[in-house]
Amino acid sequence: MEEETAHRQAEQKIWKKMQQEELQRLSSAQHHLWFNVGAYLLISIIEYYLAIIGHSQTLRADALNNLAGIISAVLLLIGIFIARDTGDDDIMGRPLPEDPTKSGQKLQLARFHYETVFTLITGIIMIAIAGNVMYTGLMSLMGKTKMDVPQPITLIGAGIATVIMLVVWWFNKAGGRKLQNAALTAAAQDSLSDAMTSLGTFIAIGGALLFKIVWLDGVASIAVGIFILTAGIKIFRESSLNLADYFDPKIEEQFKRAIEKYTEVKQVIDLNASYNGNMVTLDVIIAVDPTMQVKDSYRLGEQIEAQMRRQFGVVDTDVMAVPFVKKD
Repeated sequence: MEEETAHRQAEQKIWKKMQQEELQRLSSAQHHLWFNVGAYLLISIIEYYLAIIGHSQTLRADALNNLAGIISAVLLLIGIFIARDTGDDDIMGRPLPEDPTKSGQKLQLARFHYETVFTLITGIIMIAIAGNVMYTGLMSLMGKTKMDVPQPITLIGAGIATVIMLVVWWFNKAGGRKLQNAALTAAAQDSLSDAMTSLGTFIAIGGALLFKIVWLDGVASIAVGIFILTAGIKIFRESSLNLADYFDPKIEEQFKRAIEKYTEVKQVIDLNASYNGNMVTLDVIIAVDPTMQVKDSYRLGEQIEAQMRRQFGVVDTDVMAVPFVKKD
């Protein structure tokens, strides 16, 4: 009994350490996202103002795209804020089932889901804005709205936006890789798409000015919309899969092979991994010798959990041992 109590205390100590490390990464991600908000806000104001006075639909579309960047960053900040909340003992007013040993751990893992939820909402908003941008461009090509050759000043706005967005993309990419944070990774994908659309806007406006082609501005705005749509669908897809407990089968196979190396494990009957925000949890059922004592199967489970944490960074592994039945 004393040995089991000591083990649980050691396990809780390890969890607290991993929790604090994840919370620290989330805090650093927040700083990156506040930088995003400032950069996107500056670009949106400059581009939208220059689009009005310079008569450019493409620049207006890029301004709306960057407005989506502001909304995305704010939503991700909200998700991270909820994920970092360790002061409450329930979720949205609903307490967790009683579990004296792991209730705090389950609660925090559940909170980490909020980061993924708000990343999903970001993708939806990007898809909606893409629809608006493409619709406006299509209406101009169909003659429903007046088309003009953009003014030279709009080229300056597109150039400034391209440079700033490339800086934001590099900042987000470096931060996402260092912190292994899904929100920053989504922001990096978004900002790279924004940088490419700003570059496309710059080229389109330059071409319209050089060749005096009126319809090129409308075509370019539709192209910008397609870029936004592609990025939005990608973010939406990845977040949806995470929320649906989808996990890469190739990585699950690596987990399975590592567990099968234990001589006491006769067979890995079932294995399911899932994401809680950026943290991975694992449920596994193993078959062992029917004569194995309970204390030995318990120790085996603890050894497997320790290895999965050490080798793959799995924050929590629940191991169930069942008697091995040899097939005839």
